[in-house]
Amino acid sequence: QVQLAESGGGSVQAGGSVKLSCVASGPSSSRYAVGWFRQAPGKEREFLAGISWNGVTTRYAPASEGRSTVSRDNAKNLVYLQMNSLKPEDTAVYRCAADLTAGNYGLPFEYTSWGQGTQVTVSS
Repeated sequence: QVQLAESGGGSVQAGGSVKLSCVASGPSSSRYAVGWFRQAPGKEREFLAGISWNGVTTRYAPASEGRSTVSRDNAKNLVYLQMNSLKPEDTAVYRCAADLTAGNYGLPFEYTSWGQGTQVTVSS
């Protein structure tokens, strides 16, 4: 399994942007598909975006499409999630997940490795 750690969260004003990073460590880290999810208190975990190991394929959930960009830099074992036009309802813990065989990207059970998450708080 690969180990994951997110960073880049914090407090931001509504309408602002955040760029989250997910660094992977372990064997063949750059060969993993990665997904981004979030979970707000009292709500279910929600898929945001996913990216294939080579960055060729990306997938976005309706809630994030159009204002989010997922990308990766395999030379640095980093995957990014840029989110723009943030709203207070985007407040949540954001987590990245990885798996060698994930193909749908949006299903949590596809992923065997998860980071601890980074908090994003959007104030109005």
